[in-house]
Amino acid sequence: MWAAPQTSVSQDKKPKVALVLSGGGAKGIAHIPTLQMLDSLNIVPDLVVGNSMGSIVGALYAMGYSGDSIATIAKNARWDDLIGGGVSLGDVSAEEKFEFRRYLVEFNWADGNLKLGNFLLNDQNLRDFISSFTYPVYNMDNFDDLAIPYRAVATDIVNGREVILDKGSLGFAMRASMSIPGVFSPVRYKETLLVDGGLMNNFPVDIAKDMGADIIIGSDVGGGMATKEKLNSFSSLMFQAGMMTSNLKNPQNRELCDILIDHTPNLSYSTADFLRSNIIYEEGKIAVHQNLNSLIALSERLKNYEQRPHKLPVIEKQLSLDTIAYHGISENNLALVRARTNIRANTPYSITDIMDGVNRAMGTTIFSQITYNPIIYGDKLQLHLNGIERSQHQVKGSLHYDGDNGVGVIANYTGRNIIGNASRSLVTIDIADQPKFRVQHQKNFGHDRDWWWRTEAFGQKLRQKVFVGGKYADDIRYRYFNFDNQFNRNLSSLRSYVGLGLKFHNTRLRPTIDSELKDNVLQISKYRNNDTELYAHYRYNSMNDVHFAKQGAILKGYLGRSLHNNLEVISSDPTVKDVNGSTNEYTRIGLDYEKRFRLNHRSVGILGLSGHFIFEDAQSGDDLSFSELGLNSKYFLGGNSYNPGNDNFVFPGLHQGELSVTQFAKFKLGLQVNALNKVYITPHIDMASVGFGRFNEYLEDAFIPKGSWPDSTEPSILMSAGTTFSYNSILGPINFDISWVNSTDRVRFFIGIGYQFNASD
Repeated sequence: MWAAPQTSVSQDKKPKVALVLSGGGAKGIAHIPTLQMLDSLNIVPDLVVGNSMGSIVGALYAMGYSGDSIATIAKNARWDDLIGGGVSLGDVSAEEKFEFRRYLVEFNWADGNLKLGNFLLNDQNLRDFISSFTYPVYNMDNFDDLAIPYRAVATDIVNGREVILDKGSLGFAMRASMSIPGVFSPVRYKETLLVDGGLMNNFPVDIAKDMGADIIIGSDVGGGMATKEKLNSFSSLMFQAGMMTSNLKNPQNRELCDILIDHTPNLSYSTADFLRSNIIYEEGKIAVHQNLNSLIALSERLKNYEQRPHKLPVIEKQLSLDTIAYHGISENNLALVRARTNIRANTPYSITDIMDGVNRAMGTTIFSQITYNPIIYGDKLQLHLNGIERSQHQVKGSLHYDGDNGVGVIANYTGRNIIGNASRSLVTIDIADQPKFRVQHQKNFGHDRDWWWRTEAFGQKLRQKVFVGGKYADDIRYRYFNFDNQFNRNLSSLRSYVGLGLKFHNTRLRPTIDSELKDNVLQISKYRNNDTELYAHYRYNSMNDVHFAKQGAILKGYLGRSLHNNLEVISSDPTVKDVNGSTNEYTRIGLDYEKRFRLNHRSVGILGLSGHFIFEDAQSGDDLSFSELGLNSKYFLGGNSYNPGNDNFVFPGLHQGELSVTQFAKFKLGLQVNALNKVYITPHIDMASVGFGRFNEYLEDAFIPKGSWPDSTEPSILMSAGTTFSYNSILGPINFDISWVNSTDRVRFFIGIGYQFNASD
């Protein structure tokens, strides 16, 4: 039973009641039943003090959200996206998608030193979440003006002192208070950096006492010092060491509470278990009910006093900005940021509109962070956008392995604005048994920065397996080089673009063993094929993730015309005449579509359609036959990962590039099941109608094929069925696929680990 504290409070003056909420990560969800009970008993605190997750829950309550409203917010929150979600692929600029989240590590190269560029968790989604719910008090600069006065606790990591935040941006205070070192990036504040207040004072009851609280209700999920038995891992030891100062003062702060709601004996999960938030919420009810009599007694006493009103302020749903101020954004990038945010003065915007604009600017991948804050100056409303740019020079890297390409180390250099404003230059190499390289320069221009051009040189050197009748027959040295120039226009800065391009590509084949010593299955000693092609293309991508998208679509269209080609084949068989000349010209048309749609919170349907066709001109004069001898512009089917080379298409159950065709129409159906947190199971069925000659010959039998693809040059049906087992690891996706393929009647296995050298479209 609660008893009156030993204070001399006048019976005519309402006692000052404070609510103190500790930090504890996901365990902070257990605070919410306390708020709901206070609401039901009509107890409205006169002060709320919070740290870390307690600062988030406490700030919402101090603003005027009810306990039930906060419970609904927590229940509907997608914690996996908020805690470390960052900008999704859907918010990345159309011209930047192919480089997004393709590397394991990233370093900023500045002042002659390499510095880690990506913290363990990205907080942009969390910032958006906080901003959306603090919008009703954007015009309150003093936290005493909230429905309930509020204080957030943070740590000045530079000077080693406690910081009590009582004014400014409420969202900033909430975010600063939960900046766990090494997990979230610190928050810049005046001339210092702020991190999680838990380092100095995780359960800040003393602050409430110093502010004149007569009665203190404390809700603690932190737990203080862990026992020897629980210090059984490196992470637990480091956490205890980091929280030492705070934990030593925790018993004193507990003693200052008049009503202590101690959740620690009842909580089953740790600070990182946000996906268990519903269970933590239910466990939070236990300690509240254990203190119910004390809370009822307090409620009875407070009936003699008028309670402060507890509700959200009424505010217009849209803002009309007088001015927009940009901070921390270089002159090189300012025009691009203005174009992407597309926020203008004297135009009404909702907070969602502003968040969308900021996310479009984040989607340029130039910034590690952009914050925004509406500030009132007299009768003027100014929006402040504060950017933290990534280094002008970045070094990235990753490891990979797969059954087709072996082991490799990918190293990347990315330079911003090295050659002109709003530009990006990169060099990527894959140091592997089968090496690859890419050199690329890209520049945005125009008033809206939606026009852009890209020049790229790409090359790869492979030891290509040759299959006959679906069986491994030989190895061949394969060299491919592509020089591509594109001129594009974004139709939507985040989704789609259309453009024209001119590319030169070259394929060279040689036997791995000198043909004079041993003949090869292709009976060649040298093969060389050059093409120059003019093309138009269209790209649309609304997928929400790079590797395990849960929703969105991809649509690609291609129309290309051969301008000039040259073919040289030197046979290893002296009875076969060598060839050197040009093939007949051709036109290529292609369309690819993939759609992903949620079936429920764990299952995603996958539908894919592709059609790529080559229309050959009639042969004339000395023209060689493209369909018989050409290789450079044909299509290659096979493999489980996208090969960045020319016109390679995934087809599980075949080895990468196993089947070359001139025509194909392909259908895919899959189901991606998120079996566990980072574990995915994807059963799939793939079917393709393939042709090896001219289009008119293929069309006659495309859907009533007479051939059997491993040993026929007539149109054939290619089918596979299998399942991919995936784990989204810290090294990148780990995929294991088992698939059966028709005609060969074989089951094949594939394993891929890490981030692969990616295609540029």
